[in-house]
Amino acid sequence: MELDYIPVGEYFLPVLKLSDPPDAPPLGLYGELYKRYLRDCRPIQYSQLLLTEKLYPLSRSIDEAAQSRRRLGMSHYDIVSELFVE
Repeated sequence: MELDYIPVGEYFLPVLKLSDPPDAPPLGLYGELYKRYLRDCRPIQYSQLLLTEKLYPLSRSIDEAAQSRRRLGMSHYDIVSELFVE
């Protein structure tokens, strides 16, 4: 594997290229919130996941899990509200 370097001041930094993101739909609210949490509160873990290209799949799974829990909670709310309306 050959790395290319670019000069920045007195230093030479490697040029890192990530593959293109998958052709999946954009992340939802909870996936974006998780990415923001990692970026702001856990920058080392964020960088590691980003460079190993595991950030998007993990954020996608977090988003899907949160959406399913939200739907489950809302369906429970509908059942309870029907009991009190009758």
